[in-house]
Amino acid sequence: MDPTTALQLCRFLHDASLMLLWGASAYLCLLVPKTLADIVWRMFARVSVAATAIAAMTVLAALPVTTANLGNGWSDALDAGMIHDVLLQTTVGLAWQAQAVAAAVMVGAFLLPERWRRRGLALGSGLGLAFLSLTGHASMQEGWLRQAHRANDVLHVLTAGGWLGALVPLIPILRLLDRADCRAEALLALRRFSNAGHVAVALVIVSGVVNTMLILKRLPTDWSSPYQRLLTIKVALVAAMALLAIVNRYVFVPWIGRNHSRALKALRLGSIAEIVIGMAVIGLVAVFGMLEPV
Repeated sequence: MDPTTALQLCRFLHDASLMLLWGASAYLCLLVPKTLADIVWRMFARVSVAATAIAAMTVLAALPVTTANLGNGWSDALDAGMIHDVLLQTTVGLAWQAQAVAAAVMVGAFLLPERWRRRGLALGSGLGLAFLSLTGHASMQEGWLRQAHRANDVLHVLTAGGWLGALVPLIPILRLLDRADCRAEALLALRRFSNAGHVAVALVIVSGVVNTMLILKRLPTDWSSPYQRLLTIKVALVAAMALLAIVNRYVFVPWIGRNHSRALKALRLGSIAEIVIGMAVIGLVAVFGMLEPV
């Protein structure tokens, strides 16, 4: 595997784990009633540990892999001088330091009492997502436009991660609708997810359009450009996710009162489909985010 492919893989695993942790933790902290959130969090415990481990390990791997990618290949990956220069003299190095801080916050969250753990993970993963803007295409711009672009990047990744990551705990919440002792809180959590989802989807789309205009200054219609071709595929996949979300909200949710089991099965399948498409989107971004935006 060449350094570029390895870095793309690192980016995918890192970004996916951050989005999962951010969306799931923020949803359980902010929108799910505490008793239900505690139940779901225990179900989610192993996933949160695995996602945190992946986020931390990809941060550790990213520095030598990035050094190899910027240098002359794998021979430079462990060159102390090269690593020193990348770490302390480049924007990429600054971004790596920020990601290391975010990873430390996430790992440290597991030292906190359980009631604070998901808040710590939400903070660390949210910071990690926000710090992704330090190495985005906004870095090509100057002055206030760079800062505005970075702010839009932060909005984009936080809302996208909030949408995608929250789908993971939503699936067991849908199962808990069958338990009489959890039904009321699960319905409340579902309604809150639905309401917040409207805002998240709208912000993802708007911030995505703004990003495209800031980077390309036009729609991605030149398919001879690898960047624009992959960006167009991403747009199509996000549109498919949004369509699934609309169907879930306005077709399957109203079914719950009329055909409970069928509606819940459809909602679970729809949520899983959204997660799968979301993972594909993250993979695309991991690739075309490293391409020249022409």
